[in-house]
Amino acid sequence: MGRLRQKSCTLCQQSESVLYRIQYDQSNQWIFVCRCCWEQVSQNNPYYVYGGTWKAKK
Repeated sequence: MGRLRQKSCTLCQQSESVLYRIQYDQSNQWIFVCRCCWEQVSQNNPYYVYGGTWKAKK
């Protein structure tokens, strides 16, 4: 049986079961964001890089 984990969005602090690992600015730092924040920062962003999906159930 899998375990359930908790993680919060770096930008809005909402706890979500699915987060997206991305880079979105010149810092090149990886962060985890929820779907809502991901949709906002990925649109027309030349610094956006997708790095995978984190899921609470593993």
